[in-house]
Amino acid sequence: MDPLFLVFQGISGLTMAMILFLIASGLTLLFGVVNVFNFAHGSFYMIGAYLAYTFTAVAGLNFWVALVLAGLGAGFFGMVMEIFFLRRIYGRAEEAGFQILLTYSFILIIDDLVKMIWGTEYKSISRPPGFTGHVEIFGMILPSYNLAIIGLGLLVAVVAWLVLSRTRAGKIARATAIDREMLSTLGTNVPLTLSLTFGIATALGGIAGALAAPLRSVTPGAGIEVIIDSLIVVVLGGMGNFWGALLGSLIIGEVNAFAVAYVPNWASLFSFLVMIVVLIFKPEGLFSPARIRKA
Repeated sequence: MDPLFLVFQGISGLTMAMILFLIASGLTLLFGVVNVFNFAHGSFYMIGAYLAYTFTAVAGLNFWVALVLAGLGAGFFGMVMEIFFLRRIYGRAEEAGFQILLTYSFILIIDDLVKMIWGTEYKSISRPPGFTGHVEIFGMILPSYNLAIIGLGLLVAVVAWLVLSRTRAGKIARATAIDREMLSTLGTNVPLTLSLTFGIATALGGIAGALAAPLRSVTPGAGIEVIIDSLIVVVLGGMGNFWGALLGSLIIGEVNAFAVAYVPNWASLFSFLVMIVVLIFKPEGLFSPARIRKA
């Protein structure tokens, strides 16, 4: 085996892993705090990609500015979804079933809205200035934009951990996951906390879509493609576990990268095989799942 080829595939796998992590960490945050499994989460990835295309190719903005705006836009739409739709079913006995039906319906709605606004043809975004070439490290030529995505993904992981574990806002979010009624009694605006959490989670999905846009075509239906791998990541890591989402993303990213290189005709099966093996030997996932909520 060529060591340079292995390194290149490893970098490719890490790039996909960081994009998956941004999406899966949002899913994990929603499940761990809001107690919602959002099947439409991949649609916010698609919204982020299309907003990034609009801000860069149409409005002519700098890519990094467009990245932030795409995340904010996806987060805004996520908050609208939570406030006007999901909030109406909290606390019902049939909440889980309603969540599945409601969030799945949003996949279809958002896909059709995207086709109405942007059309059905493929869009593309150029890599940002300064990241169009390659970087030489220890004699190896590596794509600079891929390295930027890896660095940004790791930065998000560290910042998210610090916010959740060291800040008052993070402590409130964790307390919301444990006992909403007690937190409300203490004077915390629980509905606002849930809405902001939903907005942050969907913003992460939008940022992932904007980051991935220069690497692949922006097309309707892209959300469905990424949500499958993201769901596998969440199941692998343990439902609601942040570090589990990171580890699951690394595993699936590398598995996909090397499967595409060596067995391209069967590449799509390997993610499912990994999930099956993990579920057989550790059904709760590689990390412990989130604690059971009282409310």
